[in-house]
Amino acid sequence: MDALRRHPIAAAAFGFLLLVLLLSSVSIVPETRQGIIAQFGKPVRIINRYKEGDQFGGVGAGLAIRIPFVENIVWIDKRVRDLDMDKQQVLSTDQRRLEVDAFARYRVVDPLRMYLAARSVDRVELALKPILGSQLRNELGKRPFASLLSPEREGAMENIRGGLNRVARQYGVEIVDVRIKKADLPSGSPLDSAYDRMRTAREQEARSIRAEGQKRAQIIRAEADAEAAQVYAAAFGKDPQFYDFYRAMQSYQTTFLPEGQGKAGQTNIILSPNNEYLKEFTGR
Repeated sequence: MDALRRHPIAAAAFGFLLLVLLLSSVSIVPETRQGIIAQFGKPVRIINRYKEGDQFGGVGAGLAIRIPFVENIVWIDKRVRDLDMDKQQVLSTDQRRLEVDAFARYRVVDPLRMYLAARSVDRVELALKPILGSQLRNELGKRPFASLLSPEREGAMENIRGGLNRVARQYGVEIVDVRIKKADLPSGSPLDSAYDRMRTAREQEARSIRAEGQKRAQIIRAEADAEAAQVYAAAFGKDPQFYDFYRAMQSYQTTFLPEGQGKAGQTNIILSPNNEYLKEFTGR
C-alpha cells in the first residue's frame, strides 16, 4: 500500500490495465447469435450453438469468457436469413423464355463447418448464389412454359431446395425454403407477341360466346314463333269469320296507313265497289 501511495500514476495505470484485461476477457453472447472462439485463427470451442427445437434466449446466451488478445469470437447469426438471387432467364421445354426472380431462406446449423469452409456468412452466400441460379435453370428448364406460371411449380421449388441443400450442407448450412418472387416475360418482342396471342385468344373466345348466344336466341325465337302460331291457329279456328275480319283489318291498315305515316289519306286506290277486297266495308 505504501508503494501505491508513493507511485499513484503507476497504480492508476495498473488499475486501468486490469480493467482492460477484464473487459477483454468477458463478452456478451446475444440470443440470436452463435459464436466460434478461435485461438490465433484456430477454432477451439463454440458458444450458444444452434440446436433444432431450442428456443432463443435459453442456455448459451449471456456472458462468455475468453483469453484476452489470444482468443477472438466470430459471430454467426442463428436466425433464418434470406439469399436473394439475381434475375435468371429460363428457357422452357417449348422454347419460351421467362425472367425469374427467386430467393432462398437458409440457416447456419453447423457453425464449425461453416467457419472451416468459408470463414464468414458473406462468403457462404457468394458461393450459394450461382448454385441457386444453376439449380433454378436446370429444374425449370425441364418444364413447359404454362407450368412455370401455374401452381404446379411448387414441386419444382421443392426439387430446387433439395438440390441446393445438398451443396449447402458442405458449408454447414440448411436450406429452409426456395420461392419465386416474380416470373415475367422478357421485355420487347417476346412480351409483345405473348400479349398479341393472349388478345387473339380472348377475341376468339368472345366471338365463340357471341355466336353461341345468337344461336340460342334464334332457337328460342323460333320456338316462341311456333308456339304463338299454334295459339293463333287454335284461337282463330274457333271462329273462322272473326279470323277473316281480323285479317282484313290488318290488310287495310297496311295498305291505307303504311307504317311510319301518322295520318290516313296518303294512299289512293281505285277499285270497283263490288271488289272482294272491300267486302268488309260494304257489309255482308
